[in-house]
Amino acid sequence: MNEQAKGGEHTEVMRVRYRDTDAQGHMFFATYLVFADEVAGNYMKTLGFDWSRPDDMPCFVFTANVNCDYIHECHGGDEVRVAVCYESVGNTSAKLAFELTRIGDEQVLVRGSFTHVFVDPKTRKPVRAPDLVRMAIAAE
Repeated sequence: MNEQAKGGEHTEVMRVRYRDTDAQGHMFFATYLVFADEVAGNYMKTLGFDWSRPDDMPCFVFTANVNCDYIHECHGGDEVRVAVCYESVGNTSAKLAFELTRIGDEQVLVRGSFTHVFVDPKTRKPVRAPDLVRMAIAAE
C-alpha cells in the first residue's frame, strides 16, 4: 500500500474469473472496484460493521466518491492480492485506500480510494465517524 496509509491494513487474495473479464481478454475496469469493495466490506466487518445484521450496525456507510488509477491489466485466472486500509478520517467521513497487486510478479494493477460517509440509518444524515474507524486509523 502507499506509504501514507495508516492503521490496520486488511488483505485478501481473489482469483479473476472468466466472467470478470471483457471482450478484450482482461479484467473489466469496474471489476477492480468490485474486488476492492468486497474486501473493504470484509474489513469493515472486522471493525464491527456486519452488513448481514444492519440493525446491529453503529451507522450506515455510504460511498460518496471513488478514485481509481489503472496501472496494469490482469487476465482471467490471475490471482490478485487486494489490500485496503483507512488512511484518513474527518468529522463524518473517512478515506479508505485500496491497492490490487497480481500475485506472482507483484505487478501493481490499480490504486485508489473510496470516500465513506457515515450516516444515521433512520435520518440518512451524516453522523460522526465511529470510534471503530478512528481506532483503525490510529493503529500502527
